[in-house]
Amino acid sequence: MDNNNFSGDISKCPFHGGNTVSEKSYQWWPKTLNLDILHQHDVKVNPLGQDFNYHEELKKLDVKALKKDVTDLMTDSQDWWPADWGTYAGLMVRMAWHSAGSYRAFDGRGGAATGNQRFAPLNSWPDNASLDKARRLLWPIKKKYGNKISWADLIILAGNIAYESVGLKTFGFAFGRNDIWHPEKDIYWGAEKEWLAPSENRYKDLETPTSLEKPLAAVHMGLIYVNPEGVNGNPDPAKTALHIRETFARMAMNDEETAALTAGGHTIGKAHGNGDASILGPEPEAAGIEEQGFGWSNPNGKGKGRDAVTSGIEGAWTTNPTKWDNGYFDLLFGYEWQLTKSPAGAHQWEPINIKDEHKPVDVENPTIRVMPMMTDADMAMKVDPIYRKICEKFKNDHAYFSETFARAWFKLTHRDMGPKSRYFGPDVPSEDLIWQDPIPAGNKNYDVNKVKEKISNSGLSISEMVTTAWDSARTYRGSDMRGGANGARIRLIPQKNWEANEPQKLQKVLNILEPIANEFNISLADTIVLAGNIGIEKAAKNAGYEITVPFKVGRGDASQEMTEVESFEFLEPSADGFRNFQKQDDNISTEEMLVDKAQLLGLTAPEMTVLLGGMRVIGTNYGNTTHGVLTDKQGTLTNDFFVNITDMSNTWKAVDKNMYEIRDRKTNKIKWTATRIDLIFGSNSILRSYSEVYAQDDHKEKFVKDFVKVWAKVMNADRFDL
Repeated sequence: MDNNNFSGDISKCPFHGGNTVSEKSYQWWPKTLNLDILHQHDVKVNPLGQDFNYHEELKKLDVKALKKDVTDLMTDSQDWWPADWGTYAGLMVRMAWHSAGSYRAFDGRGGAATGNQRFAPLNSWPDNASLDKARRLLWPIKKKYGNKISWADLIILAGNIAYESVGLKTFGFAFGRNDIWHPEKDIYWGAEKEWLAPSENRYKDLETPTSLEKPLAAVHMGLIYVNPEGVNGNPDPAKTALHIRETFARMAMNDEETAALTAGGHTIGKAHGNGDASILGPEPEAAGIEEQGFGWSNPNGKGKGRDAVTSGIEGAWTTNPTKWDNGYFDLLFGYEWQLTKSPAGAHQWEPINIKDEHKPVDVENPTIRVMPMMTDADMAMKVDPIYRKICEKFKNDHAYFSETFARAWFKLTHRDMGPKSRYFGPDVPSEDLIWQDPIPAGNKNYDVNKVKEKISNSGLSISEMVTTAWDSARTYRGSDMRGGANGARIRLIPQKNWEANEPQKLQKVLNILEPIANEFNISLADTIVLAGNIGIEKAAKNAGYEITVPFKVGRGDASQEMTEVESFEFLEPSADGFRNFQKQDDNISTEEMLVDKAQLLGLTAPEMTVLLGGMRVIGTNYGNTTHGVLTDKQGTLTNDFFVNITDMSNTWKAVDKNMYEIRDRKTNKIKWTATRIDLIFGSNSILRSYSEVYAQDDHKEKFVKDFVKVWAKVMNADRFDL
């Protein structure tokens, strides 16, 4: 319903305000645990249907014809949104860059792999102004090729071809990104309620860039990286450099990659600020329906071309902004720069006494020369001693700069696609890159039952086997397809030293399993997962059920040399509700962190529920604590957790912030202790409904079968080779 144009009684409209019943519930009871993120990509919202297989569609794609069409688009200027200097290269690069640039390494969310730029909030971020036009320019091509090319792939391909059209030899390109069909509205982008709110909202101390709130990477709500005008809009290149370093580090980029991306991104195209930014219309999500998905309508002059306003900064960075050259460094180091303001009032830098032939020409009239500019972020490349040294090397070796940028661009645009086994197309580079987390193929030809017999007789306990397999697999993140049991990186630095993995206990288990893996010439990764499965099977047998946990052979073992230690540090768990572990007292509640972990593992709320209940009774708690175990038969796969969390013969008493006593209602005797995570399955109305299902007398076997199914799902989450 369009509330702006509706003339009836809006008080009678059940959808007034655009909020769902679920959203309104959280407005009334803001402390209620929000489970929506576990169901945000329900198959019901996918118009292509549950059976749609994008990789099968890609096999039908005429890649050569598609690339030609995208190349032709670059110079096919449209009157409704004319191309600067006759090419859309700069616009398409910015679209692809900002699609990929929302990625952050702490939780792997954001990035280009889902086509999420089409939806709110990203489609309406201030930093993405005018990218609605770029996507609409691509629509005829998407329409032509249909299901054979996803929006996610097309957006990045357009950026790649844009660079090739101006002379850069790119490193490669991979198809394989699947589109989503609903906004990722439950991803945490920050607590601010307004765009571009002061940075202090995100930092414990703005003078200490590393104090930026985790898992965020951008310095403002609605920006991709840093503020181009300076920290909080106050120009200071030296200070900006420190924030650039932290922001790009949170995308797993080093200093050289950061400098290359900054310079290479600004080698072509221009910023737009030739007008009054305050008169722009609302962003796409707030615009009237007559705008048909467009936002930021501009009544200034023609509102496009020379008169376009996007960031508010105005001008090109180089003399020839339609060519891949060293012009960025020539101007940056060839002149002294002074602070000025754009016509829109934004802070920017301009060269002092620039020669007329070094000025770029006007986007509409090549007979007119205009002033180039640099942002505060660009000046940081000159002022910061580390970035300056790198950029001077680039300036003196254009081939090295081009190669470094091409590799960094490939990393930026493919970082969240997961392993190379998910890549598709003729331009996939053959080189294995360390940030792709390479894993060699494992042995698939062995007698699984003989290995299981050896492990079963090894003396390892149910808890030790299940815990080790879980700790190996729980690192998986569906956000960027990193982590998981495949590769057995749990035995390598940094994972073997993580507190959550209980290093001493872990090493004991590995010392037993490694000789077994060597004896049968199989991967330790397979051996660890098999051991976990054996533990589950034994626990089920103790409960009276003969089951076989599904197992897929073929995992490989990565080496330390194949492991990028710094980027894997981002995967270290600060909490794991499934094992009742919490490393630190964060502002985020333990139950919210459990939901976050479950979503990254690809679990639904019912799956999260049955998995946690089963792990409690098996006895997988960190440090062997009994909090939340809720059974007298630990090591037996029963539904006791759910029976006892819903038992009204109990009372519950808080002992401290995260500890509770469960007492007998009649005798007041302490029966168990539990944490917030345990009690949430009895207190939250949605989770309690699931707990009641598994507590039913007729669902004891269902509980076991459902637990096994979810366990196998987690163990195989990273098996893209299947």
